[in-house]
Amino acid sequence: MAPPVPIRWWALTSAMVLFLLVSPSIAIYCDEDDCYDLLGVSQNANATEIKKSYYKLSLKHHPDKNPDPESKKLFVKIATAYEILKDEATREQYDYAIAHPEEVFYNTARYYHAYYGHKTDPRAVLIGLLLVLSGFQYLNQWTTYNQAIAMVKKTPAYRNRLKALEFERSGGVTNKKKSNKQINKKPDEDLSKELDLQIKGAEKPSIWELIGVRLILLPYTIGKLLLWHGRWYWRYNVKKAPYAWEDAAYLTQRSLGAPLDSWMNIDESTKEDLVQRRLWEKSNLESYMAEMRKESKRRR
Repeated sequence: MAPPVPIRWWALTSAMVLFLLVSPSIAIYCDEDDCYDLLGVSQNANATEIKKSYYKLSLKHHPDKNPDPESKKLFVKIATAYEILKDEATREQYDYAIAHPEEVFYNTARYYHAYYGHKTDPRAVLIGLLLVLSGFQYLNQWTTYNQAIAMVKKTPAYRNRLKALEFERSGGVTNKKKSNKQINKKPDEDLSKELDLQIKGAEKPSIWELIGVRLILLPYTIGKLLLWHGRWYWRYNVKKAPYAWEDAAYLTQRSLGAPLDSWMNIDESTKEDLVQRRLWEKSNLESYMAEMRKESKRRR
């Protein structure tokens, strides 16, 4: 019985891929021809012999000398072969490809690097790479953000808030003639805008967070950081001024090892108490941590 059609197509595709993989890697240099044979020299020929043979053949097959179309095609092949063999580096690569035809991917990579790598401006490559990475980063952030929004909208808490908002907007009166979908459409849009600012770990994407933008702004960022450290050193190490509340809060947060989001969610009275304790001083921090351990044991 004949195999199913999908299997036959799969077999045909596999055969084509296998053919491409096992095809000689030297074909990328002079197609199916041998570069040495095109110039009529042996593989051991020196640079002078190769050059001499090329000039002799080019005079014979040059379009200006020979109008035959086939001769013109042959001239192009001869010129290609000479470009490969006249350069020591590309000739060495070609000789390696002849000796190791099974290393298809390696030989192909060396060929394209030699012929196109030096023609590409590294700055253009870097800019292109940054654009591609930034594009993928931006799309990934939007995907994560939209997934987080969709997950929040499925929670009972969201649905309850949606109903409460609809009840508030309608003045405590619901319209039974409207379908549930029609009733919830407008409040759903309004509530989504409020939720945009409440999802932690999936903030709305910003171009300022992209790797390409950050790299462009790196000199400005470094300069701003150095200026900040310089002002800090001058104010608190040289002039011995008392810490401003914002700076004391920063030191407290750093001493506790608290993430910025967690620190921002602490109520102001607790922050004030923590800052007053001067936890950036080692002895005060140790005393505070001991108190927290005792409190934790007591609650157990």
